[in-house]
Amino acid sequence: MTYDFEEIIDRRGTDCYKHELLEKVCGRTDVLPMWVADMEYRTPAFVTDAVQKRLGQGILGYTRPTAAYFQAICDWNKSEYGLDITPEMINYIPGVVSGIYMSMLAFTEKHDRILILEPVYHPFRLVPQANEREVVMSPLRRGETNFELDFERFEQDIKGCKMMVLCNPHNPGGVCWTADELRRIASICKREGVVVVSDEIHCDMLLGGRRHVPFASVSDEARSIAITLQAPTKTFNLPGIVAAHAIVLDEKLRERYFAYVQGSDMDLGNIFAFDCVRACYSDQGREWKAQMLAHVEGNVRLLCERMAAECPQIVPIVPEASFLVFIDCRALGMGTDEMIRFFADKAHIAMNPGVMFGPGGEGYMRMNVACPRSMMNQAIDQIVAAVKER
Repeated sequence: MTYDFEEIIDRRGTDCYKHELLEKVCGRTDVLPMWVADMEYRTPAFVTDAVQKRLGQGILGYTRPTAAYFQAICDWNKSEYGLDITPEMINYIPGVVSGIYMSMLAFTEKHDRILILEPVYHPFRLVPQANEREVVMSPLRRGETNFELDFERFEQDIKGCKMMVLCNPHNPGGVCWTADELRRIASICKREGVVVVSDEIHCDMLLGGRRHVPFASVSDEARSIAITLQAPTKTFNLPGIVAAHAIVLDEKLRERYFAYVQGSDMDLGNIFAFDCVRACYSDQGREWKAQMLAHVEGNVRLLCERMAAECPQIVPIVPEASFLVFIDCRALGMGTDEMIRFFADKAHIAMNPGVMFGPGGEGYMRMNVACPRSMMNQAIDQIVAAVKER
């Protein structure tokens, strides 16, 4: 089946987060919403069909996860990443951020230190801080093409920490950590007695023919300290249906974490989640994903080529994964507030300012490029025109 990624879907008036909050965030509504990390692509029919089938039963009662749900996750991990897991290693969680929160409560106490690699997805910092943990912000180093791990600094910063929250692949940089890098992180964290919570929600969106490397797969040390969090919701554009899961290979770690999740009554799931996961982790899902990634890659190329030719002051980082592009705008010479207002008021585009991802994000903006090509070209046109009119 050929999917249509050029369809324009009007989401206004649907309580859509990325549209309904434009006035609050930008102070205006006449902007392209390229900020919140959901796609402008229609959720595939095999997902909505699964929802419709469940609706057809007539009663939206308590619904348990079936053996087929767990097997779908096992089969997908084996075929896509070469990771061998069994159903008892899997537990439903109400979202990846919630999974981080529950990991933190299960394995740390107030005032314990939790390390994150910044700039990074902002809940990594906000959730621990809101729960009275000390956040250690170990900075990534800006390399020639993307952000890189600074292992010398990392080895210093990890000392005394109880937990590390890893973004694999990395958001907002779009970095795919290599097996060697992950193996080195595991060795250091194992030595220091650190549990690693690996957010792998972008693991199905690797670009350029790359294959995701799960943190838990790289060594016995990684396996013994890893809590892996996954969800199909980004890849298949169903974030409004909470359908995430934790995978823990080590038995002792698993018993402790799953006991907390289950004891908190947070693993009941919802009536649509289990069916949607099964639908995504299927041959239909694999085909849709391949076509979607090809379209995203086309948008990334378009953005990079046109910026280089028409607006070289703005330099997108070419992501190795995901539909989120971190854009280097430092050459514009603007402060954060000025830059936010410039893109909203002059370019008429809503993007995420890099500072929201922490130190190292200053001077960057994050753009969501999972949209029809016409919208991508419109965004580029508006940015180029705004820069030329400065």
